[in-house]
Amino acid sequence: MDFTLQRYLQLLNSLKSIDYSFQTVSQFIRASLPKSTIIRHDIDKLPPNSLQFARIETDNGIKGSYYFRIVPESFNEKIINKIASLGHEIGYHYDDITLTIQIQKTKGKRQKFGNKYDYEKYLAEVAIEMFSGNLAKLRNIVPIKTISMHGSPMSRWDSRLLWKYYNYQDFGITGEPYFDVNFNDMLYLTDTGRRWDGSNVSIRDKGFGIGDNGLGIEGYKEWKVKPVSGSLMNMSHESIDFQNKYKFRSTSEIIRAAERGELPDKIMITFHPQRWTDKPIPWLKELTWQNVKNVGKYFIVKLRK
Repeated sequence: MDFTLQRYLQLLNSLKSIDYSFQTVSQFIRASLPKSTIIRHDIDKLPPNSLQFARIETDNGIKGSYYFRIVPESFNEKIINKIASLGHEIGYHYDDITLTIQIQKTKGKRQKFGNKYDYEKYLAEVAIEMFSGNLAKLRNIVPIKTISMHGSPMSRWDSRLLWKYYNYQDFGITGEPYFDVNFNDMLYLTDTGRRWDGSNVSIRDKGFGIGDNGLGIEGYKEWKVKPVSGSLMNMSHESIDFQNKYKFRSTSEIIRAAERGELPDKIMITFHPQRWTDKPIPWLKELTWQNVKNVGKYFIVKLRK
């Protein structure tokens, strides 16, 4: 069975056995080590699952990065404190533009704008206030140095648009993985879609091609934050070619590649802990529901092209 805690531990052990160092996102951005793996966790829901991950990593001398949303299904002050006390990094998994739209719909507010870009700017103005407040809420619990976008598949709007109009460094943020990590020689793996080759069913957790930032706007000339070349927001020819060298469907395939010495020296792996469990009924429920969602997301991707 894949996507179990047992399989996760096997993956960690395979990486440890070939002498990878493990860095948090903030550590890597500050100073990357020659042979390094970033273990990143996006906590969309079921925060107790993330605590299980954190304990496994602590028992194995590994520090990871845990990004919590501010919504009730993710935000859990007690669990955030426990994970931080184990020495792991806590970050903000922001989706404030999407949340802004949802709140306005709930309140029945309708704004009229001349074009899409006027509306975009208005959303950013409202959402940045929400971002600031939510960041402060998290910082009342633990220090926050990095942030990572949450991609809401049903929304046409991408919360990374905030950084077209504002700079997260002005909020004391040192990095955002989609903007600040160069993947020219670093492998990016994500369990989006409950599989490791899920780009066809991923709306936003993937690299955007050259000349297209995925938001329908060419280039980043006007952006306050300009993503580094080779980042997931600004893929270069080198980063695209490098990612295409590695294709995995299952966790076992990644483990075998590690054991054969076929993985590159730098890796970022993104996990969604709600997908991982040793309990048969929750495991089967997640498998079934994710397969249903993958069909829906596949058609959304096709329609938006």
